[in-house]
Amino acid sequence: MENPFTHEYFMKKALQEAEIAFEKGEVPVGAIIVVENKVIARTHNLTELLNDVTAHAEMQAITSAANFLGGKYLKDCTLYVTLEPCQMCAGALYWSQISKIVFGARDENRGFMKMGTKLHPKTEVIQGILEQQCSELMLRFFASKRK
Repeated sequence: MENPFTHEYFMKKALQEAEIAFEKGEVPVGAIIVVENKVIARTHNLTELLNDVTAHAEMQAITSAANFLGGKYLKDCTLYVTLEPCQMCAGALYWSQISKIVFGARDENRGFMKMGTKLHPKTEVIQGILEQQCSELMLRFFASKRK
């Protein structure tokens, strides 16, 4: 039997979080953290609501997952996020020692790869999962802000 827990399956859950952010007027980035095919953290950007530039989806997910696990390290965990993490989030992910980061759309201007930010040497990165859907949501959000 085929494993239903694919990268696409979990990225769809992150996209659901991004849609919630969109509806709240937040930049539509959603993130979940998974361990052993179980979602242990589910969140989205909260920078507007909390009036906090550090309240990115990834930062919220790291805190939630660490609380769930009862420790600060996210070994054996996978972050699914709709947009490539920025350097701030990549730095926090470095310190969390997360095992894997899976993201949808690249952030050509502020993403950690463009900025040259390093991740933990044991962190695996997979990019481009549901990239079109993730990109379209961002484009739709910023188009609505320009009207």
